[in-house]
Amino acid sequence: MIILTMLAALPGGCIRRRDSPVVVRRDREVSMSSSLLGILIMCAGVLCLALGDALSKWLGASYDPIQIIFFRTLISLPLIALLARFNGGWQTLRTRRPGVHLLRGLIFTATMFCFITGLTLLPLAETTAIAFAAPLFVALLSGPLLNERVDRVPLIASLVGFVGVLIVVRPGAAGFQWGALIVIGAAVCYALMMITARRYGSKENLWAMVFYATLVPMLVCAVLLPSVWHTPQPLHWLGFCAAGLLGAAAMSCLTLAFRYAPAALAAPFDYTAMIWAVVLGWWLWGEVPDSWVFIGAALIIASGVAIALHERRVAIKARPTT
Repeated sequence: MIILTMLAALPGGCIRRRDSPVVVRRDREVSMSSSLLGILIMCAGVLCLALGDALSKWLGASYDPIQIIFFRTLISLPLIALLARFNGGWQTLRTRRPGVHLLRGLIFTATMFCFITGLTLLPLAETTAIAFAAPLFVALLSGPLLNERVDRVPLIASLVGFVGVLIVVRPGAAGFQWGALIVIGAAVCYALMMITARRYGSKENLWAMVFYATLVPMLVCAVLLPSVWHTPQPLHWLGFCAAGLLGAAAMSCLTLAFRYAPAALAAPFDYTAMIWAVVLGWWLWGEVPDSWVFIGAALIIASGVAIALHERRVAIKARPTT
């Protein structure tokens, strides 16, 4: 979340010059074109994430989540290292806080384990909708964990979002599944990941945080792998490789998107994942969400967008003026 906040604080890219209306118009056209490109790249990254989740759900019917996490991180890690190499050099992976990266890696391991387990128990669209609650937990946990004052807008938005989560989960209803609680656990863990990013993002390089957050789950799952190993079928080998490649491609697209478009403009397009989840779930497994899932998802998404826009306004007000 600190990365989004930092990017949101940057200018939109439009240089205003009173002495040259033509230049202003051209700068605006370039800014609009750049923002459109950023949005398209963001949507491409979200599609990669959705496809990776669909593959994990498919593989989860035959393999333990630990094996899926191992192969996804094993394939993604070298690609992340190469991206770091060409975006600042190997020195970007240096760190003086190995304990912080170890903690973040363990939290991310729990995040992926809960999310993939949830994928095997719930429809894809329902799992995606519940996972969108992560920013809501960030807003609520920032106070006690970071000693930050939670403003009224994020607090109200979070409460509305949790109403949406309850609508999707429907505790006590006949259709309630315990898998929903597991996905909520994934959302909480991911919120802790974003909170640690906010806490240490200004002190650690972005690529170091991404690299070690991928390395630790791979090592943890490598230790546990013999106890759950199941030799993949030839087609499943392709699925494992594709899931890892899609994960790396998604990270690359999301990082690149914020270079072309302001975070406040690009970030809400993360919720296009709900569209892909509905389409892929219906196409691959015949899953058709009921109206309550769509209503709850709409409340969750609206709350997340409200929090993102609020943080954008706060970042603009905090920006030094000269």
